[in-house]
Amino acid sequence: MDVSAGEGARSFTSQDHRLWRLGDLSDAGACVVDDRGRIVEVNARAGVLLGRPPGDLLGHDAHDALHRGEHGEPVPRSRCVLREPLLTRGTSQGEREWLARGDGSVLPVSWLVTACRLGDGRPGILMLFHESGPAVSAGRGPTCLAGSMTELDRLALLAETTTTLTSSLDVEETLRQLVRLVVPLLADWVVIDLLTEEGGVSRAAVVHQENGGLVHRKDLEGPMPPVPQGSTMPLSRALRGVTATIASRETYEVAPDSAVAVAQRKLFRATGMHSASIAPIRGVREVVGALTLGRAERPGAFTTSDLLLVEDIARRAGLALDNARLYERQRRVAETMQRHLLPQLPHVPGLQMTARYLPAPDASQVGGDWYDAFPLPGGATGLVIGDVVGHDLEAASGMAQICNMLRAYAGELDEPPSKIVERLDQAVTRMVEAAMATVVFARVKRVDGRWLLRWTNAGHPPPLLVEHEGRTRYLEDAGGLLLGTDIMAAREDAAVALPPQSTLLLYTDGLIESRTRSLDEGMADLSRYAASLARQPLDGMCDALLGRTRPEDNDDDVALLALRIPG
Repeated sequence: MDVSAGEGARSFTSQDHRLWRLGDLSDAGACVVDDRGRIVEVNARAGVLLGRPPGDLLGHDAHDALHRGEHGEPVPRSRCVLREPLLTRGTSQGEREWLARGDGSVLPVSWLVTACRLGDGRPGILMLFHESGPAVSAGRGPTCLAGSMTELDRLALLAETTTTLTSSLDVEETLRQLVRLVVPLLADWVVIDLLTEEGGVSRAAVVHQENGGLVHRKDLEGPMPPVPQGSTMPLSRALRGVTATIASRETYEVAPDSAVAVAQRKLFRATGMHSASIAPIRGVREVVGALTLGRAERPGAFTTSDLLLVEDIARRAGLALDNARLYERQRRVAETMQRHLLPQLPHVPGLQMTARYLPAPDASQVGGDWYDAFPLPGGATGLVIGDVVGHDLEAASGMAQICNMLRAYAGELDEPPSKIVERLDQAVTRMVEAAMATVVFARVKRVDGRWLLRWTNAGHPPPLLVEHEGRTRYLEDAGGLLLGTDIMAAREDAAVALPPQSTLLLYTDGLIESRTRSLDEGMADLSRYAASLARQPLDGMCDALLGRTRPEDNDDDVALLALRIPG
């Protein structure tokens, strides 16, 4: 790779005009860092000084891989003096910093970092270093950085940023917390642009401090133009993952090189920002978006010191957003799979039947609740409500297997529900991935003008029978152990005649569980509320029952199967 310093490239050449290579710098360790902060070239001397094969450093973030404190502790990006030339395109040097060695120790170094241009034309930095003598550290104490914040203030802000942003796995909540952290402490305005999974850009937030509160500018939010690869404007570079930049109103008053630049000009004019710090939001695997902090009413432009802090905050936000997006993807996959596995209800002459499924509010809590209904030989209809233990993709997968096995046994064998569930229990214990589940399996059939229900219960909440006049009772007979315990015990059946115009509710525990009440209280509440809805249309009754479920009070999914007997 050719490394030059733009117009000053000749200062790196010898008298015979041959360009020096990094390998020729035998007395100094050297590495080249690209505009994303990644190490792209290392000389052999650097490997010797650091006790690390040079090839092991390639592709890694230079700050994360190398820069340490005197005792080996990580150094916040906000005080990484080695990164400043990457942001300022200048040169800096010092007598005392510490770099991580392969054995876990740190190497005290004297260093020089200068801006350069890589062989492909991109900007970067060249870092030269050699081991310092045993002299006492220069002792660069806590400096008073830009504004009124000391370095201790900034470290506290970074710690709070990490703690706050990683406390949620919801993208919207993470964005709200990010806004709260930086406005008005660092800026009057915050703008968050996110890259979508489809490859587009969405302006997720434009927020301003106004009269002591935070106000969204909805007119400035929404879809953004695509990011061109050739654009050199600050936001375009940030969205491609290039290093942070300070921009002013004048930055976007020049002829725009893209539609993104036009949108930025509109933003600066609408908000009145005179100075902005724009940093990429990087996740673990890819760029997530860009963070812009702007000053309008607040005097003074952003400084390089500010930019280092904003870049560090954006990096921490990127990790939190990356995790939140990963969990949301997991939720969508599990929920989609679960919804596809849930059946279409059969049409049974004379009966009304409907079902509902409500996914868990937490992305990590999607799993094994299911309902099922299917015709059986002899004119009966099978009814199933079940819940596989666990809340993840494995639970959803176990649910699919158990659901299919139950259908197969029930459709092939004209046996009582208890015998079908006994066979199912034996099959569950033989599954490759062990699973435990609760289930109610019932048969409903019209006999001599009456609708008869026969059922067995394997550890599941009992069905609720709601009569037309509002009387309710739980069908608590025929209870037994849940599936998958590997304890073979005889199961029982129970039977009941379903009164005309009554409603049978089969549900999972998400409908009755709560953090603020006991299970008995939850069942009593369901009974009372269902009684008040006894004469409501079946669909309206089910919607009302699910509407009482509060996401902040329940972290489980809910399945509900309802049956209405004709008059």
